[in-house]
Amino acid sequence: MKKLLSPWWALITLGFLAYTFLQNPAFIESIKLRYFDSLIVNQEPVQNNIVVAEIDDATLQKYGQYPFPRDLYAEIIQSIADKKASTIVFNVMMPETDRFGKDDALAETMSKHRVVVPLRPDFTVVNPPLAPKVNVVGVENAGILQAYPGLINNIPEVEDNAAGSGIVGVEPEVDGVVRRIPNIAIIQPFEGFVFPSLALEALRVDSNAKSIDVQISPYGVTMFRMLKDFRTREFYYIPVDSEGRTWIDWAQKNETVSVSNLPDSLEGKIVIVDVTARGVANPVATATGGEFAGTVQAAMLGTMINGTNIQRPAEIALYEVLGLLAGGLLLILLSRWMLVGLGATVVLIGGTIPASMYLFQTEKLLVDVTAPVITLVLIALQVYGIKFVREFLEKQAIKKQFAGYCSPEVVKMLQEDPDLIKKGVKKDVSVMFSDLRGFTPIGDHYGDDVKGLGDYMNGYMDSITKPILEKNGMVIKYVGDASMHIHGAPIDDPNHAHTIVEVGLKMLDAVDAYTKEAEAKGLPPAAMGFGVNSGKGFIGEMGSSARHSYDILGDMVSVAARLEARCKAYGMLCIIGNETYKRTKDDFFYLFLDNLQPKGKSTPDFIWTALRVKCADATEYDDHRVEHEKMHELYKAQKFDQAIKMCKSMKGNFGGQMDKYYDIWVERCELMKTQKLPKDWNGAFVATEK
Repeated sequence: MKKLLSPWWALITLGFLAYTFLQNPAFIESIKLRYFDSLIVNQEPVQNNIVVAEIDDATLQKYGQYPFPRDLYAEIIQSIADKKASTIVFNVMMPETDRFGKDDALAETMSKHRVVVPLRPDFTVVNPPLAPKVNVVGVENAGILQAYPGLINNIPEVEDNAAGSGIVGVEPEVDGVVRRIPNIAIIQPFEGFVFPSLALEALRVDSNAKSIDVQISPYGVTMFRMLKDFRTREFYYIPVDSEGRTWIDWAQKNETVSVSNLPDSLEGKIVIVDVTARGVANPVATATGGEFAGTVQAAMLGTMINGTNIQRPAEIALYEVLGLLAGGLLLILLSRWMLVGLGATVVLIGGTIPASMYLFQTEKLLVDVTAPVITLVLIALQVYGIKFVREFLEKQAIKKQFAGYCSPEVVKMLQEDPDLIKKGVKKDVSVMFSDLRGFTPIGDHYGDDVKGLGDYMNGYMDSITKPILEKNGMVIKYVGDASMHIHGAPIDDPNHAHTIVEVGLKMLDAVDAYTKEAEAKGLPPAAMGFGVNSGKGFIGEMGSSARHSYDILGDMVSVAARLEARCKAYGMLCIIGNETYKRTKDDFFYLFLDNLQPKGKSTPDFIWTALRVKCADATEYDDHRVEHEKMHELYKAQKFDQAIKMCKSMKGNFGGQMDKYYDIWVERCELMKTQKLPKDWNGAFVATEK
């Protein structure tokens, strides 16, 4: 123990940490960037002169299907111009001819106003662009700039009548978050051209500047400027790093309006038209969360206009490492005196963060505190033997955290190998969401008897949890009367799709047994519904630094949740996703339910239900299944009246397990009779509710 607490071991740790931070691996860079986010985002907001006009859900309701005919784009531009906007940034790509043949109307309107349009880097060239208005001093050093193999450009009618065009490409950081925007880029097929970003080009057009001046030295980009006022010869100086990027100042706040409801006046404002309608555009990950492209461009443009000089010189990383070496050595030297060493640790760690915040507030200088703080904490832990206490507490915490969520055998494995939960992985698993049906009469029965209701719910949860734990499933969470669990992680189960359906059916049996006990005591019955899906998800510990838990994320998880939510809509106790069905179609008695496109999804997929079949009923059920499939063939062929007739005749089949479904399907057929369906309709149904 004494050797492990020796300062010499701490010196080795200090040297290793200093080397690691100097190398700046991706996970360290990610932590550092998150700290910088907190500095930038938590500034006092500054209202700028920029308006983002969104083509949102309300706009689509007003004008119709997107993309609009381009004469409608012309009307939008004209409407904004009539309200005296200074410059219009129309952030909509138009690389192909309008299918409605309205390009001439748009071109004519654009020719009358200052409109800037986007360009998008790509792998091939679509529509050769106009020559960008960028003057480069030191063009021989331009090799340090971001280069792209191709460019998607707008059609000539749009490009020729635009006042300017700029690149909308972004460069996310190592964690996928956009924090800096490249101001210029090279498109390889157009040698000698340096293309500006959309925000930079918008500023040039709004300032009536003829060109943008860029200076590039062998060490990187050193200067951006453009004329702000030709009478006073005042210039905009754009702060950039050596690669020509500018940090977005999220203190810049713009006004946001809907294109369907523009304000009475936009006089003197730069208006960015952006698409934000659901299902059409996706937000970009930024320091403030998900933001649509127009908001990102508005913040970037505001940064340029206000000259915010957020800076992080390249050499500052070396100074940070020297600082953490000095602090670590001081802690090691003072560690022989317990109280003095602990006091020094508190002072050094506690003083580093305020110092960094002060430098940002006064100089807009980004100084990393994560490296010195992490180093000081680790050195202090090693010197005082905290690491061993932490390992013990970690095992106890795992036992406490998972004892009620998985079997004792699994808990023991997690204690022996915490990486099974600590280390996040992308893994193929099966997930189930379950929910108590008919809670209202249960709640009414107990009234204000909170304890009685709690005992009832605990009994229900015990009954559904037992089958999960028996098959080494992991309960991810209980939320009210709902639960979520997985099979296939953290413990491997190559047949997890089969396991989860088997467990689901046993859970239904367990709830039936619990209901019989409850009714014998004069209590209301319980019922359960569940949704199941299989596929790859991101699994590991997630949450805040203060509170986190084992969890799973991914599209397959959200689909499973939506399937569970649709059980009532189909009158079913369970809905099985198509991927789970394909893996287990020969293992259980399945019936096809629908070709469903859940809300939030762009494509439909088949959904199924699994019936609880007794051996004595198997042959009869097979005959019923043939009828069921015939009914769906009639439905898909749009022979809805015949399908309705079959639904009514099939009631009572399958021991009555499908009766509610057939009643609901009659209503579905009646609805579809009122719809205008294409001849090649595939039977898909788009859900409007989760």
